[in-house]
Amino acid sequence: MSSSSQARQRLISLLDENSFVEIGAGVRARATDFGLKTADTPSDGVITGYGLIDGRLVYVYSQDASVLGGSIGEMHARKITAVYDLAIRTGAPVIGLLDSAGLRLQEGIDSLEAFASIYARQSKASGVIPQLCAVFGQCGGGLAVAASLCDFTFMESGARLFVNAPNTIAGNTEEKDNTSSAASKEACGNVDYVGSEGEILGQIRELIGVLPSNNEDDADADCEDDMNRDCPSAAAYCADPAALMEEAADYGRFIELKKDFAPEMAVGFVKLGGWTAGVIGNRSAAFDEEGECIAEYEPVLTADGCMKAADFVRFCDAFELPLITLTSVRGFASSKEEEQRIASAAAKLTSAIAGATVPKVNVITGRTIGSAYAVMNAKSSGADLTFAFPAASVGIMDPDLAARIMAPDAGKEALKETAVHYEAVQNSIGSAAARGFVDQIVEPAALRKYLIGALEILYTKREELPSRKHSTR
Repeated sequence: MSSSSQARQRLISLLDENSFVEIGAGVRARATDFGLKTADTPSDGVITGYGLIDGRLVYVYSQDASVLGGSIGEMHARKITAVYDLAIRTGAPVIGLLDSAGLRLQEGIDSLEAFASIYARQSKASGVIPQLCAVFGQCGGGLAVAASLCDFTFMESGARLFVNAPNTIAGNTEEKDNTSSAASKEACGNVDYVGSEGEILGQIRELIGVLPSNNEDDADADCEDDMNRDCPSAAAYCADPAALMEEAADYGRFIELKKDFAPEMAVGFVKLGGWTAGVIGNRSAAFDEEGECIAEYEPVLTADGCMKAADFVRFCDAFELPLITLTSVRGFASSKEEEQRIASAAAKLTSAIAGATVPKVNVITGRTIGSAYAVMNAKSSGADLTFAFPAASVGIMDPDLAARIMAPDAGKEALKETAVHYEAVQNSIGSAAARGFVDQIVEPAALRKYLIGALEILYTKREELPSRKHSTR
């Protein structure tokens, strides 16, 4: 298959059958310097238009690597910005399929200004319409910035994504460390999902299915799944937010993003009673489809996990999506590398959650200790409703350590008694509920109906923050 037909076929495969309408097909490059000929640049290397995904309008562009390597020049960029302008005016998502050599060298400064015009439209669209992109083939230089300006980035397994190619980095080669590979970008959190072309297009369709079309749209739908059904296996999956939410979700589907980056913090989307909600949760174990534990993690906040969650919370808040936090955390990661970043990263997550005005529900799923709890949507930092499982706990310190500090000269039995008393008085969920910090203690099996009930009563939530342009964190 030629690159031209491949670029078009990707769009056809992505969209509903016979729904793609091309716009700007007659556009050609205007520049003729350095041997460029307008007849040799069909559509100027990018196919643009609109179509439907499950009946919903989306705008799309797909770069054609057979035309000057899919490089971006003046008219190429003008076609993309025209799509963005239409999308912003009509309130529909933009999906870009990237396969480009980057700047078109023959057009010089015109190409550079073209890049800037795309950045400007993406920035204008941010928080107004969802922006998704998928990297096929090559996405280098300034185009990598455009990919990162999108809300969600997908990448084909064999594609390359880079600002600086591996061989141009001092002391490195592609053979030594292929920093442009999909595996590398997935590991550092630059992309949300890696897979084959077909898998990526399927994931994009699924994600569009749960996202609102714009920041004033409702991401809800009819739900035929029993809203009051029990989740009998939920108690076994408290350590894994993804597995837990699959038990509670409509039709058992949780869409997790950036799964292999900072896996101790899970983020993703879920449908509950037809409503879309964003989920962030502390993960101390991961389970496969058969329910077998396949990985374990320290139950702490890491810098990468906080940054990953903060970005996700800001997206949910921008698009009026309720936020559910699943909290089971025992402090902050402790290492020299973490210490250099964890305070700043935790501050960004704290600010993102506390500053979000969407409905916020916190579920304490396990043992929770120290100020990391306050970062994860505590009642006093903004949660509208807080639920807790009976086996969960929340407190300031491990009871054995607290006993040794409060009674340093006590004997073994006295220390044990002090620790037991401290656990009951200060760390128990019952104690937190008595102080009003937990609204209701619920069984894991009842999680689905309590979450749906919470979303129902918080649907009309209105909250005004102090007048300001935006927060500084």
